[in-house]
Amino acid sequence: MAKELSEKSLTIYCFSEEYARTRGIIIADTKLEFGIVDDQVILIDELLTPDSSRFWDADSYKVGQPQPSFDKQMVRDWLVASGWNKEPPAPMLPADLIQSTSETYQEVYRRLTGENLHK
Repeated sequence: MAKELSEKSLTIYCFSEEYARTRGIIIADTKLEFGIVDDQVILIDELLTPDSSRFWDADSYKVGQPQPSFDKQMVRDWLVASGWNKEPPAPMLPADLIQSTSETYQEVYRRLTGENLHK
């Protein structure tokens, strides 16, 4: 099973990484979740979204430095800076952060698909 999961993971990642690179995006990391149904390994949950992956702009990438990202890192950073102890309830996010995150997600969608994400 480990070999099958490794092969499936690499196939998905390599295809996605190659595609993203043609759009000027580096997939810095991601997660894939698998399950078993009727003794077959299946892909479950969302994948390759700004919530499950870290996307960087290939043109502005600099080795060994923090990277501007097209993902939820700005929300993570705000939560850490807020002092939230990671216990419920989470603090309310400020409207400007919500707006900025939405715009970032829409931009990576546009860059990856060539289409605008309509609300």
